[in-house]
Amino acid sequence: MALDRFGRNIHYLRISLTDHCNLRCVYCMPEDMIFRPNAELMQDDEVLLLVRLFTSLGFDKFRLTGGEPTVRANIVKLVGQIADTPGVNSLSMTTNGVSLSRLARPLAEAGLNRVNISIDTLNPENFRRLTRWGSLEDVWAGILAAEEAGLTPIKLNAVIVHGYNEAEVTGLAKLTLNNPWQVRFIEMMPFAGATDLQIRQMVTAEQIKNIIEAQLGPLEIVNGGQLDGEARLFRIPGAAGDVGFISSVTEPFCAACTRARLTADGRLRLCLLREGEVNLLKPLRSGANLEELRQTILDAIWHKPWGHGLAEGVIPLNRVMSEIGG
Repeated sequence: MALDRFGRNIHYLRISLTDHCNLRCVYCMPEDMIFRPNAELMQDDEVLLLVRLFTSLGFDKFRLTGGEPTVRANIVKLVGQIADTPGVNSLSMTTNGVSLSRLARPLAEAGLNRVNISIDTLNPENFRRLTRWGSLEDVWAGILAAEEAGLTPIKLNAVIVHGYNEAEVTGLAKLTLNNPWQVRFIEMMPFAGATDLQIRQMVTAEQIKNIIEAQLGPLEIVNGGQLDGEARLFRIPGAAGDVGFISSVTEPFCAACTRARLTADGRLRLCLLREGEVNLLKPLRSGANLEELRQTILDAIWHKPWGHGLAEGVIPLNRVMSEIGG
């Protein structure tokens, strides 16, 4: 068991498989983003070795992120190898959905349990404006393919940006009326790259909830208000699915955090919104033995911070969002 100094059992690892992406979302990265050379990123055997190390420390829940994880070469094979690792009890992926129409079935057969898919608007023109390069049609086909492949429950992530897609909030929430999906509205968080936009044009979870209730009536609370992962869940009366709010900025859930992140270049990041990282790839490539790496991980987790410092004006600027993996 990997405990931090506050007594939290850290057992959930989000692994960024690449910083590369096939979209350029305005709130995530600049359009002219330059990605790291593949040689600087964890190779398949290194990812698998670290997964085995983390499972030996009690980690049992894993999420694959990016950038965009489906652009990684041999992604289906790698997913299968991770899924087959003893101790991996839950394996999910966060994706923009662009490639899921062809990959959903192979990924499910390889052992992926479910997906979170990013979709910030249902308007094709607005989708292109937000993602710069994307096609809403491709993402929608990916959502349907994921559901058909059994990568359920489907969770759809939406970041609402003032001046871009506030008018889309109710339409996105209505997706839950006839679909057993969870539509989750995520507060935009400040990082390097698009920091000014992320701060000035954030729409809070409370504001989003008010927009929905003004048009659809009061939402019913789900699970007595207990968090589902990071989301507080509600339901439109009579709906098949749920509406979730992830309030990382205005209502942080740090006390319940059980997560750590492994960046694509092999850094263990203990808090999404803190700059502190521990390099695991460098000692691994320098010949450190497994026990040394294991102790490095345990020491890092012990010093996991209590939470972020946004309220004090502390903004992580050492990476853009795509370099961390969400």
